[in-house]
Amino acid sequence: MVGMQVIDWDLAVATGVRLVRPGPQVTREEAKQAVVDLRTLSREAEGHVREFTGIDSAPPEEATVVDRPGWIRANVDGFRVVLEPLTDKMSSMPPIVSAVGSRITGVEVGAVLAFLASRVLGQYELFLPPDPSGNAPTGRLTLVAPNIVHAERELGVSPRDFRLWVCLHEETHRVQFTGVPWLREYVRGQMTEFLLASDMDLTTLLERLRAAGDAVADAFKGGEGNLIEAIQTPEQKAVLDRVTAVMTLVEGHGDYVMDAVGPSVVPSVADIRAKFQRRREGGSRIDQLIRRFLGIELKMKQYAEGSRFVRTVVDEAGMAGFNRVWTSPETLPDRDEIADPRAWMNRVLGTRAVEPGI
Repeated sequence: MVGMQVIDWDLAVATGVRLVRPGPQVTREEAKQAVVDLRTLSREAEGHVREFTGIDSAPPEEATVVDRPGWIRANVDGFRVVLEPLTDKMSSMPPIVSAVGSRITGVEVGAVLAFLASRVLGQYELFLPPDPSGNAPTGRLTLVAPNIVHAERELGVSPRDFRLWVCLHEETHRVQFTGVPWLREYVRGQMTEFLLASDMDLTTLLERLRAAGDAVADAFKGGEGNLIEAIQTPEQKAVLDRVTAVMTLVEGHGDYVMDAVGPSVVPSVADIRAKFQRRREGGSRIDQLIRRFLGIELKMKQYAEGSRFVRTVVDEAGMAGFNRVWTSPETLPDRDEIADPRAWMNRVLGTRAVEPGI
């Protein structure tokens, strides 16, 4: 029974592509221009990020520019790679359970991806399927052109500035993951550990699904429940804390860099950040509900918390002091240290680093 699917991926793609809303109305010429712009600006951004962060990364590559269905397909490919360990483990479950389950989850994954596909501006894809020769690519910077065009119009900001600003954030991720050799494997290892720490017997699975149902109900009542927290074991909680800490760091670093490189490179950066922040927090009631349910609200808090951590450390210890964070998994901040940057500085840099004038 090996090779059985936990999720019907083809159904997930088909559902996502069917449900996703069409992008903004653009002429062929505008669409072509946006693609050319984003490719050029992604290369330009990479130079700014390397110079500013002091991280020596792989040479710049043009971004891959996609539409919404293209983003959905790319993410399904990434999920398949990440979930492989779980798929192997699931192959011991009764076929009937997985056959029914894979169709339901295929539709659900598709619906979630359709929701996200009209909102995501770009991402650095860490996990890609192996190329024809069997090598796993190191990662790919992907920008979702229709969403970037839609956002810049909605915000009424300079298209060139906005496009470069988005590229700065995503390029920071590329620089992090190509310039810090152990980081990608660390994140992947944590994710594998998270998946394999789940008890996969049927009773537990049903209890988890019930907990997930409660989380949905809680989200509708305006509570803090979210799906990820509902379906984890205590072992998973510890792993999730580590994953959350590292993702908060890399997202916060991205947010910090896109604003700090800012003024000289993106003249209207302050205006863009203010408008973008309002947009991030806005949306209809149902929109906010889905975001909370998917844990996206948490992600927004992560950006703010991570960015505050980076800013505090850079202000006190300089960029070189902050870059000690990339030395090894042991020098990464844990969740408590993200909230209390001085605790991290004391542990990793030694208290001398935070004394004034040193």
